[in-house]
Amino acid sequence: MGHDHAGHRHEPLGLSGRALTAGLKSAETRCETQGQKLTPARRRVLELLMRAGQPVKAYDLISAFSDTVGETAKPPTIYRALEFLEREGLAHRIESLSAYVACRGEPGGHAAAFLICDCCGKTEEIAAPVDEALRGLAGEAGYTIQTVAIEARGRCAQCRDEAPGAHLHAQEHA
Repeated sequence: MGHDHAGHRHEPLGLSGRALTAGLKSAETRCETQGQKLTPARRRVLELLMRAGQPVKAYDLISAFSDTVGETAKPPTIYRALEFLEREGLAHRIESLSAYVACRGEPGGHAAAFLICDCCGKTEEIAAPVDEALRGLAGEAGYTIQTVAIEARGRCAQCRDEAPGAHLHAQEHA
């Protein structure tokens, strides 16, 4: 079920049910293939990111994270899990938002580009078309690129189609 925001409706962005189970299983398999382990803490953080389907700040993950006995995780646990998920290509950090999002791209190292709606906050991951060209230019300069993340801000289709002034911007509510 969707939710109303800024005068128009947005459908849920995150995964649930079978899609969430399949996503977590795929991540687990991917980690095993790389000789890594998706520990319960790493799995829980990834699950929270997948459920959200949009960027989540680390402190929101800390408050949402609880183990089977209901204890809140300590910040280092969350940050270590996020570092692991980033390193393994299962999550990305969106610098301008100081937030993290589950990777929706293809497995393996890839350049990610994020389209961020300044109105509703919806964030969409797309393949960054500059990956190989940028790696080539970096190589000529003597650099080896490990990760690439491009952030583009604007308006999603729903927000763009709204009449100007018909809604409040997300930043005004923050």
